[in-house]
Amino acid sequence: MSKGPISQFIEKHYLHFNSAALVDAAKGYEEHLLDNGKMMITLAGAMSTAELGKSLAEMIRQDKVHIISCTGANLEEDIMNLVAHNSYKRVPNYRDLSPQEEWDLLENHYNRVTDTCIPEEEAFRRLQSHLYDIWNNADSKGERYFPHEFMYQMINSGVLKQYYEIDPADSWMVAAAEKNLPIVVPGWEDSTMGNIFSSYCIKGEFKATTMKSGIEYMMWLADWYPKNCAGKGIGFFQIGGGIAGDFPICVVPMLYQDMEMHDVPFWSYFCQISDSTTSYGSYSGAVPNEKITWGKLDIHTPKFIVESDATIVAPLMFAYILGW
Repeated sequence: MSKGPISQFIEKHYLHFNSAALVDAAKGYEEHLLDNGKMMITLAGAMSTAELGKSLAEMIRQDKVHIISCTGANLEEDIMNLVAHNSYKRVPNYRDLSPQEEWDLLENHYNRVTDTCIPEEEAFRRLQSHLYDIWNNADSKGERYFPHEFMYQMINSGVLKQYYEIDPADSWMVAAAEKNLPIVVPGWEDSTMGNIFSSYCIKGEFKATTMKSGIEYMMWLADWYPKNCAGKGIGFFQIGGGIAGDFPICVVPMLYQDMEMHDVPFWSYFCQISDSTTSYGSYSGAVPNEKITWGKLDIHTPKFIVESDATIVAPLMFAYILGW
């Protein structure tokens, strides 16, 4: 397939340093897929609010991603952007805001993520009203689902279509719901909808067990990985760090060391986009070779790290992989 203008620009100009690492990693991703490998993408940070769905949705539709691990915030904020985009507020001078100006945003029901403010009523409460009905229906029937499964139910029901304010083709969650793409959401409680669900449990309206837990996500992933790692294996494309990355990558050493499944293969490709400093001891800043010592990557696993802003790098890499 001939490459489009974005890819041609990348190949001509991205020749050194982090730009060259971007190209090497993108080509490694392509080669992995051409060898019939599968790929996990992990989303940390605020990638959904950064509207990564404009490229990630097409990656999903074209089967260039087979499973996603994301924070609860990324799970919900893609849908929030879908239904409340026109009410978002951009604050380009966010570095200059005084404490009083920050307080004024709060008073006006805006929640700031760097230069972008998410509107409480149009985003949070709009999802809450529909999720309440879905949660309540499951709770009353004694049914249990994962956080992303409840989101899929809401999207697939069509109840949100009346609010759509962007092209749904630019929503990665809509694309994922249409394909029933596997998702794991470790630490979902650390999200707006997670907080809201917890409040209903505290008030005695729902049972906490109606929402499947992180332990159950790990158990599910431990079943999925051996069933999908044949042949070329499963690659790992990590955007940022944190729990979205560390949780799923740990399934391999857990299976090998704790389940004593000594034939389970390592992750067969690894790339991380990171702006973390290695010497600070963070997981986000750990170089790929450190993961060899934890039984996550093999000596021969192709390893890439692009030290840059993920909101710049990820769309460019996806564009290259998509041939744009």
